[in-house]
Amino acid sequence: MYIDLSHLSILDVYNKWDKGDKMNLETFKHFFYRMPVVVRLILSVLVVMMLFGTLIRFVEPQQFPSIFDGVWWAFVTGATVGYGDYVPLTVPGRIIGIFLILSGGGLLTFFLTTFAAKTINHESDLSEGKVAFKGKNHIIVIGWNERTKQLVDMIAEKDSNQEMVLVDHTLSKLQYRHYPVHFIHGDPSEDAVLVQANIQDAQSVLISSDVTIEERKADINTILTTIAVRGNNQDIPINAEILTISQVENAIRAGADTVVSLNDFMSTLFYHELFHKQDTRPFETVLNLLNDQQFSHIKLPEELEGSSFKKAVPFFLENQELLVGVIRENDWLMNPADVTLESDDTLIILSAWQ
Repeated sequence: MYIDLSHLSILDVYNKWDKGDKMNLETFKHFFYRMPVVVRLILSVLVVMMLFGTLIRFVEPQQFPSIFDGVWWAFVTGATVGYGDYVPLTVPGRIIGIFLILSGGGLLTFFLTTFAAKTINHESDLSEGKVAFKGKNHIIVIGWNERTKQLVDMIAEKDSNQEMVLVDHTLSKLQYRHYPVHFIHGDPSEDAVLVQANIQDAQSVLISSDVTIEERKADINTILTTIAVRGNNQDIPINAEILTISQVENAIRAGADTVVSLNDFMSTLFYHELFHKQDTRPFETVLNLLNDQQFSHIKLPEELEGSSFKKAVPFFLENQELLVGVIRENDWLMNPADVTLESDDTLIILSAWQ
């Protein structure tokens, strides 16, 4: 920095330099104190050890052939290890050693205790849902209940590498060692909470209904969360659970790709349990089917166009897949044996999990 001093008095020059020094000092303090505590301590330790290592090198050059040897001695002495490979012999050198023990030893101890405390605090913040998630291609599960607990266990069992983020405002703490999810505490309808869950880089979202409150209110909360998720990520698949039939269309309008009506499913299952044929167990059958198999929708292959549903079944059996139905103009035809397949049909296939 160039300063023209020709027109200034001595006092003016002093004031200008003094002002510049103060500005530089304030800039340094502003930068230094904004750094994390652990980083500040590391820098402080390095500066102190470099200072003492350099001093002892110039005070006793025969005992400490290089500055590095001096810095090594400073770290060993400050850490109270004391290997004895380098020892100051003169009075000035030993005085430097005393000041090093008084300052450097305490600084290193403070660094270690601070680092341990920060580690413990970070683990505590993780369990309390205060730490933002930085990963990608994760599944975000919104709402913590018995259904989502079992879902987390199933995902972890089938793919232990799949990362999951749980967002919930009712939990105060969730230990990671108990459930393999990254917990975010907060209202999922708020943008700041979704940003913490890294909604932009997520793979998909599941919004589970809160069954502890009135059904209509739970559905409104689900719809608000769906709007917030869609507003933060236009492309992410959203699976929303709705409890009342009247709110299904609203959930779709809000941006949900798939709406699961739990009451519809359970009512149908109850009906089968009440009126099933003898020696049949519908619930166990459906449960085991969905555990081991998955449904997929595919366009009708060209070679099957014009053939009957019955004749198309062996075509898929060769690949260990089972043709179970057809979707035609929003009509679901399940096991329609005599139906002729058309080019616009979508086939429902049952196959093993990949």
